[in-house]
Amino acid sequence: MKLKIKNGTLITPYRYIKNGTLVIEDGKIAGIHQGDIEVPDADIIDAGGKYVAPGFIDLHIHGGGGHDFMDGTVEAFLKIAETHAQYGTTALVPTTLTSEKEDLLITLDNYEKANANNLFGAQFLGMHLEGPYFALSQPGAQDPRYIRNPDPAEYEEVLAYSSSITRWSAAPELPGAIDFGKRLKQKGILAAVAHTDAIYEEVLEAYENGYTLATHLYSAMSGVTRKNAFRYAGTIESAFLLDMDVEIIADGVHLPAPLLKLIYKIKGPDRIALITDAMRAAGMPEGESTLGSLKNGLKVIVEDGVAKLPDRTSFAGSVSTTDRLVRNMVKMADVSLLDSVRMMTATPARIMGVDHKKGTLVAGKDADIIIFDEDINIQMTIVKGKIIYEKHNKNFTATNYES
Repeated sequence: MKLKIKNGTLITPYRYIKNGTLVIEDGKIAGIHQGDIEVPDADIIDAGGKYVAPGFIDLHIHGGGGHDFMDGTVEAFLKIAETHAQYGTTALVPTTLTSEKEDLLITLDNYEKANANNLFGAQFLGMHLEGPYFALSQPGAQDPRYIRNPDPAEYEEVLAYSSSITRWSAAPELPGAIDFGKRLKQKGILAAVAHTDAIYEEVLEAYENGYTLATHLYSAMSGVTRKNAFRYAGTIESAFLLDMDVEIIADGVHLPAPLLKLIYKIKGPDRIALITDAMRAAGMPEGESTLGSLKNGLKVIVEDGVAKLPDRTSFAGSVSTTDRLVRNMVKMADVSLLDSVRMMTATPARIMGVDHKKGTLVAGKDADIIIFDEDINIQMTIVKGKIIYEKHNKNFTATNYES
């Protein structure tokens, strides 16, 4: 199928092209042009002056639309992908929670099945295993019952079981964590520091041995600490000091505006990936929900635009969507739309090693395209040249479009 998107403001890596035309052919971007051009035999989409951007890429997401990737079903994967596509996500990295090994293996099996049948949602970019190798002192909303130190016999079994793992988060100060990072690097898997009380010297060693990303910066990680009157830089300061990528939950709750501005000022748009870290309640009404699988997950309450533990002592996951992240960076953190989009597209694509085919409007790359208005309300989502969501067509489904 050939598509022509005309009359849009195209967001390229470094500039806007007003009154631009984008041509899609065979699932790829075939051309980007100033002004209107003739494209024979193409279906035409009039963007109406709205923004045309690369699709959003979410590196860290647990669920949405009432489903969680740990639910143990293929349907959960597909429904989450379809839910987040409505908010501009065209690619995502399904993320696990700390669990028993058997539940983890089931989730990996379901990923394989879902990936082969994911026709109407955001694409999958491999699995992110968040845990179980974390510091017990920094569990966040992870279930402490399943937190443990790296076990070579266990992680080698998991690595041999599935080739779909693309990133794995762990606490670098744990016994065996450095060897674990080295092993992930050998396998071409992105290692990230997370749920950790590591000090600078420990993060530095981890960085030198494969840990190149800080998982949800500020959440469940150490800052400056004192031991015997001496101060030590924590994981947060280490992420600022090192040439390490960071991901941030820019929902405006996990990180208020001053911290969003600080992170942007220090790291810049080329080192920051915006993430939802969304749980099953994303895209759902506020109220009671469950973090993790329905079988043994944690009961939570969703209010004030975030999930909380029932006693309200801690956040229990985000209910954000990617459009909200970009909107917050523009309106709360005073970041330009160009840079805000970059942190939701080009930077995560580079971190995940898919920037050769995704993340920017460049001829030859996958036609993962979104159209949105001044308030970043998504009007249309296109994945590999196929329209999978259209806001103003209430009868629209991707299935109808295919027929």
